[in-house]
Amino acid sequence: MKKSMTVLIVLSIVLGILLLMGPFFILDEGEQSVVVRFGEIVNQETSAGLKFKLPVVDNVVKYSKKILSWDGEPQRVPTRENQFIWVDVTARWRIMDPTRFYASVNTVERALDRLNDIIDSVVRTTIAENYLREAVRNSNIINEIKRTEILTQAESGDIEEIRELSHFTSSQAKQESIQKGRQKLSEQVQQEVKKIVPDFGIEVIDVIVRQIRYSDDLTESVYNRMIKDRNQIAQAYRAFGEGKKKEWLGKTENEKRAVLSKAYEEAETIRGTADA
Repeated sequence: MKKSMTVLIVLSIVLGILLLMGPFFILDEGEQSVVVRFGEIVNQETSAGLKFKLPVVDNVVKYSKKILSWDGEPQRVPTRENQFIWVDVTARWRIMDPTRFYASVNTVERALDRLNDIIDSVVRTTIAENYLREAVRNSNIINEIKRTEILTQAESGDIEEIRELSHFTSSQAKQESIQKGRQKLSEQVQQEVKKIVPDFGIEVIDVIVRQIRYSDDLTESVYNRMIKDRNQIAQAYRAFGEGKKKEWLGKTENEKRAVLSKAYEEAETIRGTADA
């Protein structure tokens, strides 16, 4: 009787110790976990609730099921025509396979480091394969804007010249058309990244080019080109204006001579009549 009581007491103590050491753990909503035993993954949990683990030998590693953000550092990237721009990219991602995630990167911090390497590399490669206009513009709407010239108060002979001048200035202002654009490049980056990240138990939801800005040397080059284009258009208007000025001065001089000639003729007629 005493022996059975001793065994019962010992079992109660052991059971109490096990309960104190925690054979259960709680998984909240928005969490997932892997159960690791002696360095080996023995189970994964993806639903919320009360879960069981072996005390002492099992270790529970929890991960978020929520959408996480990745913000890269702006990087200086060359385009296809070897023009350098600063590209700032952001992305959204989540852990889809906690077992693979634990085995490959283990922590969120290491996952962010891997995403840094992968996304930055894909962005650099994608930008380098495309022209500058593809990265900075998203449509050809700039070339679809109709530009009209005011033709009122112009003589019929001037209208055609003004139209030709308008066509010249419009062609000078027209930009090269794009084939993809920034949105397409973002989607291309996302597709390339999606081919790599499943090996780490990660899903990338989207990759967005948040900002693109010219490097200092490219900014100066762009400004110089804009100034050159504007100067060409201004020179065309000046040349047109100078031509019309000379034309009107010639007309004015001819009219002046005609008026003076007619006045002289009338004066001579009056003198002749008076003398008679």
